[in-house]
Amino acid sequence: MARRVGDTFRYLPLLAVLTLWPAFAHSAEPKTEAELRNFVVQDCGSCHGLTFKGGLGPPLRPADIEPLSVEAIEAIIREGVPGTAMPPWKALLTDDEMTWISKQLKSGALL
Repeated sequence: MARRVGDTFRYLPLLAVLTLWPAFAHSAEPKTEAELRNFVVQDCGSCHGLTFKGGLGPPLRPADIEPLSVEAIEAIIREGVPGTAMPPWKALLTDDEMTWISKQLKSGALL
């Protein structure tokens, strides 16, 4: 039983990507800040916790990511983290959107 629960959490990011793919992949229009805010809270929060205190993924509160530059956070969002549940988001987000998300996470504006 414990293994089934662990397997469920392992595939949660993939499920999130597959669920959100149609909504984001077919939208050629830039997303609004409200849409991006909702995306980050709902999707990133599914692994990092809705208050970004951590969960399957590490915490994303400003104190936790303070050592990382905005560019480093963008790279993680863009390419994912191999060997972890963090998928690459470059197919769903533009460079500007990844920059906006990185800056918002660093500032704590999404908390």
